[in-house]
Amino acid sequence: MPISASALRGNIYKLLDQVLESGKPLEVVRKGKLLKIVPEKQPGKMAKLVRHRCLTGDPESIVHMDWSGEWHDDLS
Repeated sequence: MPISASALRGNIYKLLDQVLESGKPLEVVRKGKLLKIVPEKQPGKMAKLVRHRCLTGDPESIVHMDWSGEWHDDLS
């Protein structure tokens, strides 16, 4: 959704930071013309990933774990 030049002037640093972080262009209407502020290079999809806690170590050790002590048959 385009914003006015006045709205851009009031929040220029916040809006420019949003463009840099998201990679999405900012549309500004000035004298009836549409202008776009775009980052020089769009961030890749991998840059937007959020790091999650995960298991570390040898994946083979997980495959061969004995889970029988953790299994509960609660269907009865």
